[in-house]
Amino acid sequence: MKQPAIQKPEDISEVLLHACCAPCSSAIVEWMMANGIRPVIYYFNPNIWPREEYEIRKQESKRHAESLRLRWIDGDYNHEEWLGGVCGLESEPERGRRCERCFTLRLIAAAKQAQALGIKYFTTTLASSRWKNLDQINQAGLAAEQMVNAQCSMFNEVKFWAQNWRKGGLYERRNQLLKEYQFYNQQYCGCEFSMRPKSTEIKENVKNDE
Repeated sequence: MKQPAIQKPEDISEVLLHACCAPCSSAIVEWMMANGIRPVIYYFNPNIWPREEYEIRKQESKRHAESLRLRWIDGDYNHEEWLGGVCGLESEPERGRRCERCFTLRLIAAAKQAQALGIKYFTTTLASSRWKNLDQINQAGLAAEQMVNAQCSMFNEVKFWAQNWRKGGLYERRNQLLKEYQFYNQQYCGCEFSMRPKSTEIKENVKNDE
């Protein structure tokens, strides 16, 4: 029997959704709510630069959550601290070690937030982007899960829901909702280093994740 494109954990009813932006969240949130899962949206993206860009994306994410009456949490914006976290990796190409470090930093924060709220599962909209390496995202999520669980009691453990959120028609639905909500649609990942032109190598590698 063929496995469904999106596989949800059997015991899930609530999830902390790390959201990078409203466009990437929209179809995921819609699918979750249609399948009996209540998402709590956590906007934690200290990588985004400049601050004006960050604020635009943040307000769009908040607007989307409020339109659906979902809980929305604003993570701290400390770009200088994020720069320190990726120090030495500035010249790495997209999908390189800098991206892996960035994903890990953000998902550790998401795992801690889920733990603080008593939400068992956390996942991320980063896995909806064709320009991201899905293996890197999953590795970062599992690393965050292990790190946070190692620091807490066994009764408050969190689990990373590793899912390719491009599947099941969600990527196409994302583009429809983008127009329906008239979302601001960013043209780069977020950090100043991702503003460099994408290489042909990245475009070729994207095909491997589809």
